Amino acid sequence: MSSIRIFDPAMCCSTGICGPSVDPQLARFAADLDWLKGQGVRVERYNLSQQPGAFADNASVKGALEARGEAALPVVLVDGEIKASGVYPTRAELAAWAGVTADEPAPARAGGCCGGGKRVAKPDGCC
Repeated sequence: MSSIRIFDPAMCCSTGICGPSVDPQLARFAADLDWLKGQGVRVERYNLSQQPGAFADNASVKGALEARGEAALPVVLVDGEIKASGVYPTRAELAAWAGVTADEPAPARAGGCCGGGKRVAKPDGCC
């Protein structure tokens, strides 16, 4: 099974999905990583503000930062090879790189509280 390592830009927490205004792209990516872990893929995630040593210790990541600065982040390594730099990949891309079959999450309801994945109806109408 593949190993995926993500080197994120500096964020307030390990996933970037905290605070008053959450970037939907980060929420989607965090869900995709949780899904990958559930498929048995080893996933490690590093935050520049919390684990700068991991960035300095990895020659590929260090080289990407020297070449492009923080625009290189996030860097996604699969089995030690850079597969993406400067963008968060999709679930389909992550699945292909890890050698697993992707099942795309259900889209969130417009303006709703659903974040994708399996929907369970609740009394308030939210899923």
